[in-house]
Amino acid sequence: MKQAYCRLFTMLATLAAASSVCAQPSVKPEIRYVANLPPPATGPHTGTLDAFIQKLKPQGELPLSFLKAEHGDLPAWKAKARAKMLELLHYAPEKVEPKAEVVSRKDCGDYIREEISFNTTPVFRVPGTILIPKGAKKPAPAVVLLHSHGAHYLWGRERELEGEDVHPTLIEMRRQYYGDKAIGTELVRRGYVVISIDMFFWGERRMVLEDDPPQWKNRPATITSESVTTFNKRSGASEQLMSRTLLSAGVTWAGIIAWDDMRTVDYLVTRPEVDPKRIGCVGHSIGGLRATYLAALDDRIKAAVVCGWMCSFPNQLAKQVRNTIGNTAIIPGLYRYMDHPDIASLAMPKPLLVINGIQDALFEPDGVRAAHEKLAMCYAKAGVPDHFKSVIEDRPHEFNAERQADAWAWFQKWLE
Repeated sequence: MKQAYCRLFTMLATLAAASSVCAQPSVKPEIRYVANLPPPATGPHTGTLDAFIQKLKPQGELPLSFLKAEHGDLPAWKAKARAKMLELLHYAPEKVEPKAEVVSRKDCGDYIREEISFNTTPVFRVPGTILIPKGAKKPAPAVVLLHSHGAHYLWGRERELEGEDVHPTLIEMRRQYYGDKAIGTELVRRGYVVISIDMFFWGERRMVLEDDPPQWKNRPATITSESVTTFNKRSGASEQLMSRTLLSAGVTWAGIIAWDDMRTVDYLVTRPEVDPKRIGCVGHSIGGLRATYLAALDDRIKAAVVCGWMCSFPNQLAKQVRNTIGNTAIIPGLYRYMDHPDIASLAMPKPLLVINGIQDALFEPDGVRAAHEKLAMCYAKAGVPDHFKSVIEDRPHEFNAERQADAWAWFQKWLE
């Protein structure tokens, strides 16, 4: 009997050891990130449910459109509409002093480049770059440069700035969307102080997991394009998770973006090189969305250029939400009060240049035209029709050299 117990004990111990080995595999399991499913070849992206969705969208002029007859006093309307937008952004953290730090300073010949960091909230300390022209008379006009989305998350502001170690993927992005130009450098060489920060979830503020490989954590110049692409795909697949997490925390992603950009102006006006009465903002793609919000919410912005992001949102519902109205642009409930061009009209009476390409598949063409027409009517009602300029041309989603020339001429007209 004793021998039988010993054999049973030995057998159980062996099974336990085997179980332990099975519970702790030596090979790390592969984690796969599923790409977004392709849209259907025909019909609305929401299929049979689109008929119901179309009946849900607002009809006619929305309550806080400046074109409504009851809104005749521009300052009073702006105060009311801004208050509603800020309320629905669900993000109003405590204001703090920037407490800026210059991390590094480099002489780039005709301008100085500083890498900086500053507080935008008690939670966030934001990294950025400021370019200071050497030859310009000080204090000089300044431009807040708002970087794009581009499904490229590993870097943020670098895509629009010159540098010694600009990654090939960013150079290709610059070729495709920016006419091979680093627009921050284009601006500083025209005499503007330029500031650009990393948007939340991009660049130095990207989402890094504990078990990510070192190249994703450190972003060495030698990182392969394949590794960059894999990181960007993972980040794109994680946007929905981040959005749900922020909403569960009681805030919107759009609120974080708008707040950080306004607080960037707080820091900018502390710089002795900057004339606080001559500040503009510019952005392409989601940078254009950011420029819309910043011009709409901050009167210290005196002129704005919005490229590649303007449309009447109800026109987007059938086929353009999938790749356009992403998690970073959702403000729950706002579009019961204002359409997107109504938000842009909050910038009035400041000069606003809006650029769209009709080949841009991100935006429904009739909605683009409707948005531009509405903005023209709003500026006319406000008594400053010459403060709005519309450019709609037969081009794709890009901020090419020709349109950049239009933008810089706009700033020259209104900021210099």
